[in-house]
Amino acid sequence: MAYINTMAGLSDGTDEFGGPSPGGSAKWTKSLPIPAASGRAACGKVLIVDDEPSIRFALHRTLHGLGFQVSEADSGEQALALVRTTRFDAVLLDVQMPGMSGVQACQEIRKLTPMLGILMLTVKDAEEDKIEALDAGADDYVTKPFNVRVLAARIRAAIRRYQTPEAVAAATIRIGEIEIDPARRLVRRAGEPVHLTPKEYHLLYYLMSHAGSSLTHSRLLIAVWGPEHRDEVEYLRTFMHVLRKKLGDDAARPKYLVTDSQIGYRFNSDDQLAL
Repeated sequence: MAYINTMAGLSDGTDEFGGPSPGGSAKWTKSLPIPAASGRAACGKVLIVDDEPSIRFALHRTLHGLGFQVSEADSGEQALALVRTTRFDAVLLDVQMPGMSGVQACQEIRKLTPMLGILMLTVKDAEEDKIEALDAGADDYVTKPFNVRVLAARIRAAIRRYQTPEAVAAATIRIGEIEIDPARRLVRRAGEPVHLTPKEYHLLYYLMSHAGSSLTHSRLLIAVWGPEHRDEVEYLRTFMHVLRKKLGDDAARPKYLVTDSQIGYRFNSDDQLAL
């Protein structure tokens, strides 16, 4: 699957990764310079899985410049072999590849390493494709063209979710002005207490503990209410409306609780709030 045909602009250091143009080509779009990683600790070890060498080269160079250690695989089969022998913090997985598809590879990688961040890369923008990727076990999806700083923020969010899970489970989560303390079951906004029902608290905790990731309606409903409620999307929307109101989040332009149309919801991470 070829959707990068030119590396124009890459040597400048750019901030946006281009998808296919109407003529079928793709490019890097000039934006802000990407800072070099010199003198910084590595952000994490990332595996790029794509059958197109030009895409692997572009992502490798860009993510390395942003401070990540990067390895590559050109197929789902090779990715599985590498995951079996090497510890990675996150995987960037192309959806459409010859042989084992990205979705199939995601399912197999998730079986091998439940605590590994998986992000799907795709030129598809159909809602059913996004839902398929998330339901296969992906933590997030990124549709080309995308901003590389946004991609890096999502990678960092995925890595954080799977680091020291035992400690994180009991730790207070603070994102922007919102703070949730699972040990005392307290929620605060800008230091002021927010009174939630048990289900509202459970829903907020699940969203914040997966901050930065798109969570499908069914995943949220199963996690908070149980599998028998997986299709009650309107029920979930009602809870989200109330939760936004209690957190002071503008429903028309939400800062924290973002709707991914036809997919589900996302609680923005600190990195995403800063963009």
